Amino acid sequence: MTPESSTTLLSLREADAPSLSALVYELGERLMAKGERLCTVESCTGGGIAQAMTDIPGSSQWFECGWVAYSNAAKTAMVGVPAELIEEYGAVSEAVARAMVEGGLARSGAAHALSVTGIAGPGGGTPEKPVGTVCFGWQTRGQVARVETRHFTGERHDVRLQSMLHALGELLAHEAS
Repeated sequence: MTPESSTTLLSLREADAPSLSALVYELGERLMAKGERLCTVESCTGGGIAQAMTDIPGSSQWFECGWVAYSNAAKTAMVGVPAELIEEYGAVSEAVARAMVEGGLARSGAAHALSVTGIAGPGGGTPEKPVGTVCFGWQTRGQVARVETRHFTGERHDVRLQSMLHALGELLAHEAS
């Protein structure tokens, strides 16, 4: 990485922080007001959502836990995603996002869970699942999981950031409303 690209990357990350922080603060306020907690199961975001949560002072009152289940084996071992499901649909699929969110909620004391699995790039894409394909899962305890697939553009950092913003925005709009 050249010094120029390092500076550009740092500037992008600094510019992104306010919108991500605003979502997390709002989420924290809503969860605290309801006495509820959240857990995360992340793959392509690499724990970025959990980090954003724990960057907020007092988040231990509403953030239960997070898993970074990056490999297929970790998805199976940590949150119980059936290996056969990964083999049949691929790690980047709504079926796996659903199993991840259900597994996280089942293994935690949280009221809400979210999951993210995708292809951030620059490699790993296929014609059927190009770079930028990201599958999400959201679930509130006692309710059916909701899943969605989105396609984002940009470099690896862009795809990951858009994924984090989308995951949190949808959680606020639906599960934590």
